[in-house]
Amino acid sequence: MERSEYIHDNQVVKRANSAVRLAIEKKQTMGIPVVVYDRKTGQICHLQEDGTKIVVSERKNRGRYSERVAK
Repeated sequence: MERSEYIHDNQVVKRANSAVRLAIEKKQTMGIPVVVYDRKTGQICHLQEDGTKIVVSERKNRGRYSERVAK
């Protein structure tokens, strides 16, 4: 296999992100409930068909695991 036939990591990430985005859009148009995790806020949100978000839960654990473990 030649070097030019390989897919680079950034191409794989872009394709995966677009596949997830298309799947979410498809579910929204079909009226199927969509639940997503917002990395910026650390919240789990329910997406409505009109694009509004309803917060379902928040991230409970913050920081590194080694810092949370009782010594």
